[in-house]
Amino acid sequence: MIARFVTCMLLAAPVAAQSVMDGVDMMSEAMTQATLSRTDVQAILDGPAPDLTRARLNGLDLSGLDFRGATLRAARMNQADLSGANLAGAILDQVWLVGATLDGADLRGASLFQAQLSRASLRGADLSGASAPADFTKADLTNASFAGASLGADLTNQSMGLMRGVLTGATAVGADFSDADLLRVVFDFADLTGADFSRANLATASLAGADLTRARLTGADLSRADVTSARLVDLVDTEESVLAPADNLSRALRN
Repeated sequence: MIARFVTCMLLAAPVAAQSVMDGVDMMSEAMTQATLSRTDVQAILDGPAPDLTRARLNGLDLSGLDFRGATLRAARMNQADLSGANLAGAILDQVWLVGATLDGADLRGASLFQAQLSRASLRGADLSGASAPADFTKADLTNASFAGASLGADLTNQSMGLMRGVLTGATAVGADFSDADLLRVVFDFADLTGADFSRANLATASLAGADLTRARLTGADLSRADVTSARLVDLVDTEESVLAPADNLSRALRN
């Protein structure tokens, strides 16, 4: 009974999004310069149990490299080019990828806890099955796949506060969020045109001002999801009963 009460309180309480970047000097050497070259990185990746924890890789061309299973925890990779890179199963917790390019990258099953990907480009990237309670503010996620991924808040672990995916102002046209855990994820003012949310858990998510024109919400859980000013137009295969549990449905833009 107590555990259920605590869970309900956490669901109801307004919690601020990540503020990891607050007070961080993004123009500092740690955030703008690299101490390794592409050749150095390749040599480490060729070795056993590649570990690039806290490495400074800002601005490097790392496109197409194979990072499978590598540890990159808290690495600085701002503005780096990782297009087409294989990061499947990589540990990217608390990594800095602000403004980085990961177009077409393979991030299947990767761990991106509290990763910073604001303004990053992940067009066509595959994050299916990834654990990604990360900051994707204003990121380009066009045609990216988050199928079966976990971006939602973990209500059983509050030691670091309520961490969850933040996609405020992101462009996720045609993105695949099917079967994803999106509990309390923030999609405020995101472009979700044509996105697939089939069977996704969107309970208590924030979709205020988001554009879901032609999105698919078949079987999704929108319990108490905030759809204030959200554009819910021409939804695909979506019954009214799916939308009914959402908060502020009367304030959404409908057909």
